[in-house]
Amino acid sequence: MKAVHFGAGNIGRGFVGLLLSNAGYELVFADVADALIDALAASDSYDVNEVGDDPRTTTVRGYSAINSAKQADELTAAIAEADIVTTAVGAHILKFVAPAVAAGIAARRDDAPKLAVMACENAINGTDILKGEVELNYSGDDLADRALFANTAVDRIVPAQDPNAGLDVTVENYFEWAIETPPFGGDVPDIPGVTWVEDLEPYIERKLFTVNTGHATAAWFGYAAGIEKISDALADSTVAGKVADALADTKSLIVAKHGVDDAVQSAYVSKILKRFANPHLPDTTLRVGRGPLRKLSRHDRFISPASQLAERGMPCDGLLAAIGAGLGFDTPDDPEAVELQRLLGELSPEDAVAQITGIEPGHPLYDRLLEVFRNR
Repeated sequence: MKAVHFGAGNIGRGFVGLLLSNAGYELVFADVADALIDALAASDSYDVNEVGDDPRTTTVRGYSAINSAKQADELTAAIAEADIVTTAVGAHILKFVAPAVAAGIAARRDDAPKLAVMACENAINGTDILKGEVELNYSGDDLADRALFANTAVDRIVPAQDPNAGLDVTVENYFEWAIETPPFGGDVPDIPGVTWVEDLEPYIERKLFTVNTGHATAAWFGYAAGIEKISDALADSTVAGKVADALADTKSLIVAKHGVDDAVQSAYVSKILKRFANPHLPDTTLRVGRGPLRKLSRHDRFISPASQLAERGMPCDGLLAAIGAGLGFDTPDDPEAVELQRLLGELSPEDAVAQITGIEPGHPLYDRLLEVFRNR
């Protein structure tokens, strides 16, 4: 069995790559980072250190590395022979991965089983995004005969790493990798640790609107309070209260929309808050708060749940407060934060709401969102 994974960074090595390796796949990492690929090619193992209630170390072996910017033929050949292709590159990078995936699919034998393609990104239906880009780059009419595309939801906190760690990765104990089953037609791969589900949407939104919303809320309020570490931000009663308010909003949406039992979602929120407060994860408010433009976009972790709540006539005060904190995330260390402050300085509040959040006048969230932008 063979798997090609795009994105050899910390999530690729410490989460997706780890599970695929543990499942017995011959693992091929593909990345454009020269130094990282050279280091992987020159090594025969790396360690994944899990920290938390049950700390342990797993050594990953038996992998290879391809520079996807310089070794196109080798990458095509690897995909042509693979059973699985996965990504952990960021949803906005999928369009750059797609041509290589399309070329690899086209090079597969006619009698080869379908290639399972799964994007493991912090995005709703990231595989659908990748599939659309692959279709644009695939010239044949037999893509559906050669490949299947399955959406996933991934959840594991991988903090900023020790700069001297080399290829070793530190991650939390907890993880969830949920994959939809319908594209596989009942014949799913044997990957221990994967949660196979018929309907992925509840898992995607539960994770995105709890883990990602809560994490960014803690980061933005913590950064504003001058707190460096996420775990310390959660120890601050004011910040913790703001996070709890935002997650109370998203909990009400998950319960109302997906029929999740209130007690079950409350327990999930409690588990997430405990994970954020893990002192063994040295994550910072600066790192977690990065990318405010993406995080405040129409279909991401704040505007999407807030808009859905507003459409249902339900409260979203906690989310609106977090959005306000995001507008104040001002650091020269993050290009998106710099661009956000430029837009807020140059655009009218009305234009800023439309351009940054995608919410237009007439939407039930618009007036309250405009008030947040005016009062930032």
